[in-house]
Amino acid sequence: QLRDEYGQASNIKSKSTRTNVQSAIESILSRLKYISKPPENGLVIFCGAVAAGADKTEMEVYILEPPEPINIYKYHCDSRFFLEPLEEMLKDKKTYGLIVLDRREATIGILRGKTIEALRYLTSNVPGKHRQGGQSARRFERLREIAIHEFYKRIGDAASEIFLSIDPKDLEGILIGGPSPTKEEFYKGGYLHHELQKKVIGLFDVSYTDDTGLYELVENASEALEQHDLVREKELMRRFMRELAKEDGGLAVYGEEEVRRNLMMGSVDILLISEDLRKVRVKYRCQSCGHKEEVTLSDGSQPLQKKCPKCGGEMSAEETKDIVKELSEIAEQMGTKVEFISTEFEEGEQLLKAFGGMAGILRYRTS
Repeated sequence: QLRDEYGQASNIKSKSTRTNVQSAIESILSRLKYISKPPENGLVIFCGAVAAGADKTEMEVYILEPPEPINIYKYHCDSRFFLEPLEEMLKDKKTYGLIVLDRREATIGILRGKTIEALRYLTSNVPGKHRQGGQSARRFERLREIAIHEFYKRIGDAASEIFLSIDPKDLEGILIGGPSPTKEEFYKGGYLHHELQKKVIGLFDVSYTDDTGLYELVENASEALEQHDLVREKELMRRFMRELAKEDGGLAVYGEEEVRRNLMMGSVDILLISEDLRKVRVKYRCQSCGHKEEVTLSDGSQPLQKKCPKCGGEMSAEETKDIVKELSEIAEQMGTKVEFISTEFEEGEQLLKAFGGMAGILRYRTS
């Protein structure tokens, strides 16, 4: 397919653009020869000519494995790299349970990141309302109430089967949608498992109870979801502050040195990182004796000119890595949960300005 694109590029009118595109494709093809088997999650290649000054360009190539599996082939030629799919993968993937119902049908699904997935569709045997009066109508209404109860019970059982299979730490909450009074009857009737009942964020009016209703539910609950995240972040910061206020410092650590030390020990239960933290970790190596050091710098600042403390030789920057990514990778290895805290409330701003943008709630005290 790339060879076909190479041929198509010959139709580009601008000579410089045509040359750059064909050179980029040639560069990609030459590198693909050395990749016998793609990584588990697939392969992403960015290649393009970058201005190097004095009317010169340099070909730059970035080959990486995406954080999540990809199952498509896409060739994209533009003046900028196509980053949107990767950016979407890196966004927070909190999971929310979704239930939309009326007395005729119900749909159960999940919201993960921006992806809505319908997992179960149920229909009821609830008959329509009886038009005639008398004893027959009362008997009919009683049978109808039993059918409604059985349907609600089936919905609750299906919700338990789906949502209880999700790690409780990953299931952020549950949204219930439908007409009134159906959704209120279901919620207040005790049809949900008690662990799921505690996770219900709110009840919302929706017009549909099929797959379309799931999308409508998420749209109508958008403000509540934002508020829920903020409340959860505030509670985490209050918990950190309560530990910090204890005479012995409790189970709280802050500042890069202490957070990093405890993280490497595996003693951090929850790592709190400010959403506005912008720093990089630079690894230096002495060109003479091989001595290595690591330094944290503000993102965008130039690597320092360093002298080796061992031999006095020049030290060069070998690797620069975003500190949030670095700490998150360590946390994943140690089974530590990472929580990103916004600066839209007082404690969140304090995390960034007073505590260096990072803090930890420990599993156990360390010296």
